[in-house]
Amino acid sequence: MDLAYTTEQNMLEESISKFVSSEYDLDSRKQLANSELGYSDEHWQTFASLGWLALPIEEAYGGIGGDLVDTMILFESLGKGLVVEPILSTLVLFGGALSIAGTEDQKQALLPGIADGSVKGALAYLEAEAPSDFNAVTTSAVREGDAYVLNGHKSVVFNAASADHLIVSARTEGDVRDLAGISLFIVPSDTPGITRKDYPTVDGLRASEIALESVSVPLSALLGQPHEGASILNQVINRGILAVSAEAVGAMEVLYKSTIDYTKQREQFDHPLADFQVVKHRLTEMFIEYNLAKSLCMKATMLLNQGTADAQRHVHALKFLVGKSSRFVGQNAVQLHGGMGMTEDLAIAHYFKRLMIIDALFGNANIHLEAFTG
Repeated sequence: MDLAYTTEQNMLEESISKFVSSEYDLDSRKQLANSELGYSDEHWQTFASLGWLALPIEEAYGGIGGDLVDTMILFESLGKGLVVEPILSTLVLFGGALSIAGTEDQKQALLPGIADGSVKGALAYLEAEAPSDFNAVTTSAVREGDAYVLNGHKSVVFNAASADHLIVSARTEGDVRDLAGISLFIVPSDTPGITRKDYPTVDGLRASEIALESVSVPLSALLGQPHEGASILNQVINRGILAVSAEAVGAMEVLYKSTIDYTKQREQFDHPLADFQVVKHRLTEMFIEYNLAKSLCMKATMLLNQGTADAQRHVHALKFLVGKSSRFVGQNAVQLHGGMGMTEDLAIAHYFKRLMIIDALFGNANIHLEAFTG
């Protein structure tokens, strides 16, 4: 397996890293996170002009036609800056579902807009009763003539407030936890019957609780085949896991490097902290955990990209390892920085919060360990 990046991929990484280092210092990030919008629309248009939003989209729909490795590079670099723009929601989840299962008309209507920055989307697939189980769906979709009527609630829908369209999972047949019987629907965000309760998340991003009351959509809103949405969701969630795992790798790199720098400067008993053997050992362990996560992220991404039979097990292993490594690196970065590590004025706390949210996304480490060993 060739783990080396191509020339184009190295250029992509350099481009994103340059943007992050020049535009995403801690103060700028905090201002964006606390703004009414929660991110910068100017940044979003910059992402579009640089081709980042077109990266995984097929050339036939205005994209670049990149693969999962390109997306991994994008998110690892974005993770170093704790970027708050809704790239995961729009590009990986919403756009990913369209690319996997959309009809020609659906793709033509929405994918070019994602690529040029004019369309944003969100995936509404979780419910409060089972926040880590995508097949636990009580939201219903009933066919009435030439339309489907949706009723129910969706929880923790990231970036729904900025989304032009939602992809909503709803049950068209079967019991609450059946994999069969889930269908997906593309729903414009301003459709009558949709109400939102927006809130900030602990890591500075935005999410919403969504209620759907007699929301009517045409038959053409169905994404994929009826009753077979679970397979689409599984593929999209795998892509989401790869993306946030790469983001976590980028964040862990910042944490362990900044902790090394701090322990070289901070003195105790007339010696830098980094001179003490116990600190050296701890820094080495942080470095090892980071590299284990990075290596498995690359391998899992390449296997899923190739569609190999054991790709799913590697995705489970990756999500478990990233959760475990993120907690270790984050906790030790905070500890070695002393009391400052938990203050809002230091970047360490913000990276740690994001890593803990990433662990919870798409099922935490324990859930994926059970899936891997089951």
